[in-house]
Amino acid sequence: MMHTYFFILTAILYLGCALLPSRQRKTISTVVALAWLLHGAALWADVVGPDEVRVGFSMMLSATLWVSVAAYWLENRNYTLDGLRVLVLPTAALTVLLPGLFPGNMVSLVGKSPVFLWHIVISILAYSTLTIAAFHAVLMVLQESRLHTRPGSAHTTWFGAALDRLPALLTMEKILFRLIAFGFLLLTLTVASGVVFSEELFGTAFKWDHKTIFTMLSWALFGLLLIGRKWQGWRGRTALSFTLTGFAILLLAYVGSRFVLEVVLHRVLV
Repeated sequence: MMHTYFFILTAILYLGCALLPSRQRKTISTVVALAWLLHGAALWADVVGPDEVRVGFSMMLSATLWVSVAAYWLENRNYTLDGLRVLVLPTAALTVLLPGLFPGNMVSLVGKSPVFLWHIVISILAYSTLTIAAFHAVLMVLQESRLHTRPGSAHTTWFGAALDRLPALLTMEKILFRLIAFGFLLLTLTVASGVVFSEELFGTAFKWDHKTIFTMLSWALFGLLLIGRKWQGWRGRTALSFTLTGFAILLLAYVGSRFVLEVVLHRVLV
């Protein structure tokens, strides 16, 4: 299919931008924007059909890196994020190819409300944004740990060099909370649409299954973190702990179970 070639071309462009020297800032910005548009178009063509929609862990990962590249591109206009560029773009190049290896399964849209498709799209964007926030939090933990490592005490690896090129921790924290706020908004829309339109979306009344419980718990943790940030000034280790815990619970709600079902158990479920 044509979108398969778009995925391959996107991966090549992402890798090329990761390898370009940082002084070619304008070229990198332009090519990344082009690759991101190709990635989004190919992902939409692969996921959304006339009467069906594809779901699966590989599609989720690809969508996650699509959002991640967008976040990098936007924030790079305000800060110098070469450290993130050499980490995000190669990862995006890899994940953009995963749907070809693990295609997931198709869910029929016949007889479904238009709300169903938008519920899926918003939930994917919510999970993706909060996944990026968790990845960002891990980088901050590693960055802080590296600051306490004495210069010359260990050999500098490629990854260590990338960490050294990240913005200051305060800047990284500002980016983190912007990601969390946006992800929380999307997750709120996901939860609200799932509760209010449950019967219309899924054909059954709202029920408390494992996915719902984990999603609601994650939503509560991220909400509490944003409230604590605004009223108590939470930051640093507290913010990182809440972010990683909230993400781990969200992972249990969807991506983790999908991976086990599709790859380990070779089962296809909606």
